[in-house]
Amino acid sequence: MFEYNETLEQARQRNIHDALMEDMGTGDWTALLVPSKPVHAQLIVRQEAVLCGVDWFEGTLKTLDPLAKVTWHYEEGSVMQPDTKVCDIQANARALLSAERPCINFLQTLSWAASTTRQHVNAIAGVSPNPQGCAVLDTRKTIPGLRQAQKYAVTIGGGQNQRLALWHGILIKENHIAAAGGVSLALRAATALHSGVDIQIEVENLAELEEALAAGAKSILIDNFTTEQMQQAVALTNGRALLEASGGIDLDQMRQIAATGVDRISLGKLTKDIIAVDFSMRIL
Repeated sequence: MFEYNETLEQARQRNIHDALMEDMGTGDWTALLVPSKPVHAQLIVRQEAVLCGVDWFEGTLKTLDPLAKVTWHYEEGSVMQPDTKVCDIQANARALLSAERPCINFLQTLSWAASTTRQHVNAIAGVSPNPQGCAVLDTRKTIPGLRQAQKYAVTIGGGQNQRLALWHGILIKENHIAAAGGVSLALRAATALHSGVDIQIEVENLAELEEALAAGAKSILIDNFTTEQMQQAVALTNGRALLEASGGIDLDQMRQIAATGVDRISLGKLTKDIIAVDFSMRIL
């Protein structure tokens, strides 16, 4: 359908263009009320959070003022303390006022994804009996247009990315299995594609897990299993395939699930349940 798969850099440039297009359109009338002169501003964060989105912030501002300078007091991925200065900004007044909301929108959204990911990663630290540990993954439940940005934020928070998009991997879910005629037939059809991408299949019970293993599955999503069923799944699999737990998992369940020995836990909430981090910009 499309001619290429977008890179992170291409996605970031599109994000910046779209954010300015939807907010400014043909121009910012209110910004014309102030003189076109250099100003100094500061960005303050009002709560503890992981900083993420520096390149989106700077890219948005410098699209309107290529000479703008941002001095960061926190590094990408570091934990910001409440009511502290995040950065100092030297920029043209009109450009800064026009860019202010899109800049902060990126920062507040991506910092939240990084922060909540860090929280879930920290929750299972040192718990897993798995020699490889247990990874925290995102899903494709993202804000339209911000997929790559949000998945980048998950990595800044210490998580890992599930497949980036439909082109990036094969995930055989219950509807694919039903349409294909069963677990074995779906896996056989996926293998026959010779796609060169990873193949993962979702199972909903231990019987389907056994069928998937017998059919040669190397990556299996165990959906809505109880922790007891997860323990049984780990024992049954015995290292023959990667096991990924999913299905409405809460923070207070993370340690118990990681302790079963599953390889991965995937969470839609990392990218879909957005609560903006509170930032405030002030011209001095």
